[in-house]
Amino acid sequence: MAPKKGVSKNLAAGRPPMATRPKKKGVVKNLAAGRPPTVTKPKSLARKTTKSIINKLHLLEKRKVQAMKKNDNAQVAAIEAEIEALGGIEKYQEASLQGQRHDRGGDSSNVLMEWVGPYLSSEEYKEGRLRMLEVGALSTKNACAQSNHFDITRIDLNSQEPGILEQDFMERPLPKDESEKFDIISLSLVLNFVPDHKDRGKMLVRTTQFLTSPKRFSGTTAAFFPSLFLVLPAPCVTNSRYLDQERLAAIMESIGYEMVESKTTQRLVYYLWRRTSDQVGNDRPFRKEEIRSGSSRNNFAITLV
Repeated sequence: MAPKKGVSKNLAAGRPPMATRPKKKGVVKNLAAGRPPTVTKPKSLARKTTKSIINKLHLLEKRKVQAMKKNDNAQVAAIEAEIEALGGIEKYQEASLQGQRHDRGGDSSNVLMEWVGPYLSSEEYKEGRLRMLEVGALSTKNACAQSNHFDITRIDLNSQEPGILEQDFMERPLPKDESEKFDIISLSLVLNFVPDHKDRGKMLVRTTQFLTSPKRFSGTTAAFFPSLFLVLPAPCVTNSRYLDQERLAAIMESIGYEMVESKTTQRLVYYLWRRTSDQVGNDRPFRKEEIRSGSSRNNFAITLV
């Protein structure tokens, strides 16, 4: 007679395999797999991909503006074909909006609201809604729009190619009087798209002509407004052969601005510049001069004649 232990073993061996029994965990997994696809987050562009797209389109837009200035229609057409092959303005918008995701640094206007929001929301502030000109707007639902502190006029990427934003702003008719001017201008990742260092300087000078007089405000409000919110890729200031923060501050002071706030991250630099006088133009020239040496430096520069 076989040992009892062996009988028990054989009986166990004759049972249905445990793997065929439904498990609660497996049921949950199968139910999850059968859910509608709306619960799955859409794939996003990788950070390196967005950077590559933006850089390529940035370079092409620079070349296009330069070709337009030379009236080289054949070159303009060839560059436009390259831009279209990369996906055009739609692809640029997609990459730029990906860059505004919270996990990639987020909406740059959040920084502005960190600086001015507490005061604008305080009982001390009595001025009402401020007039803002937003150049290069990507979204109508950014932090500034949602704050309800601003009446916003936009030159946005929905209707402009990135390289044409500068042209649109530079050709925009000047305000006829104070009622047509703005209390704050936002240039977020716009100045770096201007292809020529002289034109960057001209663009900064032109911002003063669109801002209200400093005499419009008093008290604490005058400590923030009228002002320019400027955002640049960090390497434009931190790794440029021709520009650092000290030189940028000197350039801005020469056209009537004073730095109120600044912030530097790995990717971006943020500034709030308050207009301090009614002057138009710069009080001294700034030429393209090397202030940092090294083969790893970039050539971003801002000049004033």
